[in-house]
Amino acid sequence: MPIRLKSVSLAMLAAIMFPCRFSVAEESGRTSVQAPEAEKQLSAVVVSSSALALSEATMSTPVTVLTGIDLLTRSVATLGETLEGTPGMTSTHFGAGASRPIIRGMDGARVKVLVDGSEIMDASTISPDHAVAVEPMSASQIEVLRGPSALAYGGGAIGGVVNILDDRIPTAMPRNGLEGRIDLQADTAANQTAMGVGVTAGGRNVAIHAEGLTRDASDYRVGNGWTSGSRVEGAYNQTQSGSLGVSWVADRGYLGLAYSSQRNEYGLPGHSHELEACHTHGDHLHCGSHDGDDGHAHEGVADEGVPYVRLESDRWDLRGEYLAPIAGIASVRMRANLTDYAHDELEDGEVATRFRNKAHDARLELTHEPFGGLKGVVGVQSSERDFSALGEEAYIQPTLTRRRAIFLIEEHTSGPWRFEAGLRREWQTVETDTSADRREDGMSASLGTVWRFAPQYALGLTFSRAQRLPTAEELYADGLHAATRTIERGNASLEPETSRNIDLTLKKLEGDTTFTLGVFRNRISDYIHAHTLDAIDDVQLIEYAQRDATFAGVEGEIRQRVNRVLGVAVFGDYVRARLAAGEGDRDLARIPAHRVGVRVDGRWQGWGGELEWYRVGRQNDIAAFEAATPGYNMLNLSANYSFRSGEIAYAFYVRASNLGDVLAYSHTSFIKDMAPLTGRNLTIGVRASF
Repeated sequence: MPIRLKSVSLAMLAAIMFPCRFSVAEESGRTSVQAPEAEKQLSAVVVSSSALALSEATMSTPVTVLTGIDLLTRSVATLGETLEGTPGMTSTHFGAGASRPIIRGMDGARVKVLVDGSEIMDASTISPDHAVAVEPMSASQIEVLRGPSALAYGGGAIGGVVNILDDRIPTAMPRNGLEGRIDLQADTAANQTAMGVGVTAGGRNVAIHAEGLTRDASDYRVGNGWTSGSRVEGAYNQTQSGSLGVSWVADRGYLGLAYSSQRNEYGLPGHSHELEACHTHGDHLHCGSHDGDDGHAHEGVADEGVPYVRLESDRWDLRGEYLAPIAGIASVRMRANLTDYAHDELEDGEVATRFRNKAHDARLELTHEPFGGLKGVVGVQSSERDFSALGEEAYIQPTLTRRRAIFLIEEHTSGPWRFEAGLRREWQTVETDTSADRREDGMSASLGTVWRFAPQYALGLTFSRAQRLPTAEELYADGLHAATRTIERGNASLEPETSRNIDLTLKKLEGDTTFTLGVFRNRISDYIHAHTLDAIDDVQLIEYAQRDATFAGVEGEIRQRVNRVLGVAVFGDYVRARLAAGEGDRDLARIPAHRVGVRVDGRWQGWGGELEWYRVGRQNDIAAFEAATPGYNMLNLSANYSFRSGEIAYAFYVRASNLGDVLAYSHTSFIKDMAPLTGRNLTIGVRASF
């Protein structure tokens, strides 16, 4: 239900009137706001998704960690947009309700999204118009691992892994029995209001956590000069989510269970009923009647308004960790989830297509004590996904996908050198009602090293070979997909794709000058891609095909501290993705353009702020039937102020995005011309932690 800012403010003020003892992040675990005058020490933050519990400085692969005030001021409605400004990352951008991360030009199943190490079992990998069933405002930390080196989570994640840490299952007892937070946020471009509340209480080794969030956003406003108007029709988003978790917490570990629920309703801009008149003749596309038209006129279909999605996700999570259970074992860690996910796509108020996904995922990890100079993790993983789509756009037949895996990751440290090696073996079975079961397996391996060749400096090098098994959608898709304006054909003869990646990263995370610079090259044999056979206007006939491909690029950021208050950073990224020489076009579709920018940041006492400008280049390296996308300049400004009043800590922030009100388009979006990026926008927010 819509929430107005006035009622939200009253609710926050009422909650604040009951004083509780404030606990800082190091004591409570995660959610509270740290004093901004302290310099960020990312090297001290443990990267949970590293499997070996490493810090950023000791990892051989590039990683980004967002936490504290940085995460708070970046958080927006979708995960993709929250991470958009990170070097090497863009998003699919499908209006206001759906936006999935893209890492180094790769998206979908090649980017695995986790919640505290457990896979999100939604339908977002199937299509960019399907939302990621997670709320960034509820996250306490977001980690991004780039490249196909996170073998603990799947060989198919050759683009990378996004791991979202939350507080739904307490891992430690709250200080003095109670702690929590209240968040308020509003913006002008979509007239959005949002409120989130989370509380953890406990005693006698039992901790209980409850949280809730509501968000209401109207159609958002775009930059100046769009010929279709000032707002994107149907680009609204309404979200309600909540969770309740309980844990048994002891000196050597914890075991917890949580139930979480999310309800979304968001519009699908760009959807057109004219597509229903499109059909195929062999490898060619025909739209309209057969009465002598030229194939480009879409006739006879009435406009019934913008369709929308109604999403429901119910999830149970079980998490636990136990330290030193027996001699030789440092810890045992367990993650499991059971998800009942569904979303309906409605047209003119009636359900047109229903998507259902009942799934579970479980993993068990054992970390052994150092033995023969080696310390490592061995684990097993099992998942199952029962997926179906029924209705007008059921372009994917019902499938049951089962995956099993075993993995081993070991490390050895010798002086300034740290070496790491990993192996993962996967088995997959895909069952359908209309064809024989498909069984296949894959093997992935990685080898990396970090050389601390001088104080504060580290050079990381990783070689990896990873195999990704075809998804059910790539194998069996067949029919119209109006949201992306495509008619899709699966390919049951697809083979596993194999990537061979080299990643070189130079880091300096301490001192007046800090930087992270990386280059990578990923050669993928039998790369699975959506090959466009024909197109009429904005409608495409695509078929999943295989061909060798290469992804190569650079990314990084260099920051110079000018004085105790100011710092200046230069950042950028570039990726080039091409198919091997052969018949047809070589450039892949929807690859992000290069980006370069400069940022000035300042911190003084309780104040912090940033002024950021960046340039996204024109994307001319395009696939067949794809249009080039013009470049644009973006100017953003943000400020925050944190202080403590008694036992409560406050963080106020304001963010002005796209100050020039530039009309900009995302090349990675299927509907870039029908849903440009947001225009000038002012966001204000506050967090109270107690």
